[in-house]
Amino acid sequence: MNGLALLDYASVLVFALTGALVASRAQLDLVGFAFVACLTAVGGGTVRDVLLDRHPVFWVGQPDYILIAAGAAVLVFFTAHLMESRYNWLVWLDSFALSIAVAAGTGAAISLGQSGVIVVLMGITTGCLGGLMRDVVCNEVPLVLKQGQLYVSCALAGALAAVIATKLGLETLPALGVCALICWALRAGSLLFGWQLPVYKSRPPRQ
Repeated sequence: MNGLALLDYASVLVFALTGALVASRAQLDLVGFAFVACLTAVGGGTVRDVLLDRHPVFWVGQPDYILIAAGAAVLVFFTAHLMESRYNWLVWLDSFALSIAVAAGTGAAISLGQSGVIVVLMGITTGCLGGLMRDVVCNEVPLVLKQGQLYVSCALAGALAAVIATKLGLETLPALGVCALICWALRAGSLLFGWQLPVYKSRPPRQ
């Protein structure tokens, strides 16, 4: 198993855990847990593979990704009640999932020889869309759109760092490590210290 496959497996597992936690907040049954966990786990990677014309889509070629996501759903179904604050668990697990998934998407595009712009976009797509699908389906405010927090910006910075690192001669896997570290550091800083970009504020029209 190569490094890119390991990133996909790690991304699927951690994102599945976040999907199951959101399902617990929505008080779904076990099948609902599995559905949301699987949707979250493979949603971003599926869109990535379709856009990159990769055949078959990663989880179709290796169905064990779905089994891992379903197993994570079962685990959370029986243990979520033990967590003191499921939301805190959710946002921090999501921060790790985002970082791993951005690196996985970035690596997939690099392995196909895509241009820097496409590499960055695939990193953002892989990292952000699964969580967005999860939150929309469960009627939660999407973390990706949470006001006053960095999210897509973290994915952009991480993927861009990987592109720059490879252009400077760094090997792909170390560059993806830089990608994940920068993405997670920015996301963690946003959660801990309130880092954010300026937001639009409407002003009264000029007379």
